[in-house]
Amino acid sequence: MNSLRIENLTVNIGQLPIVRNASMVVETGRVCGLVGANGAGKTTLMRGLMGALGTSGSARLGDLDLTALAPHQRVWHGIGYMPGDRQLVPELSVSENILLPAWAMRKAGTRRLEEIYASIPELAAARDRSCMALSGGQQKLVALGRAMMGGSRLLLLDEPFEGLAPVLVQRLSEILIGLKGQGATILITESYESHLAGLADTVHHIERGTILSADLSLREQAS
Repeated sequence: MNSLRIENLTVNIGQLPIVRNASMVVETGRVCGLVGANGAGKTTLMRGLMGALGTSGSARLGDLDLTALAPHQRVWHGIGYMPGDRQLVPELSVSENILLPAWAMRKAGTRRLEEIYASIPELAAARDRSCMALSGGQQKLVALGRAMMGGSRLLLLDEPFEGLAPVLVQRLSEILIGLKGQGATILITESYESHLAGLADTVHHIERGTILSADLSLREQAS
């Protein structure tokens, strides 16, 4: 099972708790949204799940205890992360940036790369180009492809729609709906709930580091 279960998780920056006693569930093959204003703790939670910040409490992917893993081990267990600021390597091509998680695992990644190109044909067309020659929206797609390379079980996407033109928001939504149709388990943070309409099965809200217990289904609202 690839469900993500977070229980009473606190994430610290230094000694300061930023996210406090967070609890939420992302079921296998579902898209869950986490919506909050800038500074609410969305990115802090993501970085805690990736092991970049100290945590206490519980975070489990199926039977796997994430809090017991070293940060670099997340990708070995099928977790892919797309940071909000993309963090692409400017010296590398599109293909090379996407392949980075495979290289970290000392795998060729060729088959998975072709699967990613099938899901996002725009990346196949730009495979040999420098990432710095791409638009901001195209770079977002590269960052998503890189997350997909490692994220066979879980995708953590931090504000993927931020700064995108409406046509690219729609395209990215189509890609994510396709991934969910393939059984992907996805957690998305966003500042605006509207970006998740028709995509997220459940939405939680976060305010000042606290995840609110109420959640709703935007897919039901959109139907």
